[in-house]
Amino acid sequence: MEPDDNFTDEGFDVGSSTASYVTSIATEIREGIEEYGRRYAAYGKHFYGLPIDQEEQDRNDLQHSKFLFLYEGRLHLSPIVEDPHHILDLGTGNGTWAIQMADAFPSASVMGIDIAAVQPTWVPPNCQFEIMDVESDWEFPKGVYDLIHARELIFAIRDWPAVISQAREHLRPGGYLELSVTLPEVGCDDGTCPPNSCYREMSTVHFQIADAMGVDGRAAKKWKSQLESQGFEDVHERIFKVPTNRWPKDKRLKTIGALEIANFLQYSTAGFERGSVALLGKDPAELQVVLAHARKEVMDPNIHTYVYL
Repeated sequence: MEPDDNFTDEGFDVGSSTASYVTSIATEIREGIEEYGRRYAAYGKHFYGLPIDQEEQDRNDLQHSKFLFLYEGRLHLSPIVEDPHHILDLGTGNGTWAIQMADAFPSASVMGIDIAAVQPTWVPPNCQFEIMDVESDWEFPKGVYDLIHARELIFAIRDWPAVISQAREHLRPGGYLELSVTLPEVGCDDGTCPPNSCYREMSTVHFQIADAMGVDGRAAKKWKSQLESQGFEDVHERIFKVPTNRWPKDKRLKTIGALEIANFLQYSTAGFERGSVALLGKDPAELQVVLAHARKEVMDPNIHTYVYL
């Protein structure tokens, strides 16, 4: 460990009390840090590539709506008991799912944890939030949770087996762990999306960013075997095809496609640009050209692509 010879910190004053310095640290954890014109988390064991500002919270709400449409109005797929007592939401984000679960199950104490304090102040009395890294040791009672939920933890988890192991320890007998994530492998069944499309290229770069961060971008494909190896029983895997624009005839799928367009457009300016430039060293000007073509492709209803969830 080497000392900083040029130490400067406006939040630290040798002549002041330690309280002001601690307050400075707490403020940084709560508010995050500014980079590339966006606000990012300042807390957590590992670098997290996506922002935590209001624009990102709006995107998370769109994602939540997408899940509701995919699940046909349900907040979860696990067949939990009618009167659960304890529910845990990992990487809760702005807490929308946790809040709605607390409203839906007044019998339950719902806890949402995240590395960023972006949750609202006014929440149901049976809902609370805590700043915590999912990959740290969980300081919660073991063997009590009816449902542990984790959604869209893209770029967030380095060691899924460790997280799954902790979840199993904290579930009550008969409890459920529900994991879900969008896997941006581009599919197309009718040849309307050429193999050399810029949208497909963005998908490739997404996984390159994950590799550069030390994250398994395709971790979801291993979840079933990892759950079974950890002793979980009755493991079910459901795979959804998520249209990337409004090309389907079905009204519900058309709405899901519209939500996925909005998600893609916001994501491409949130984590994608930052990761491509900072981690992969891509030229910003060239990247903007690729992004422009990709956005044009994804908006074209004559291109019938989908991703997996």
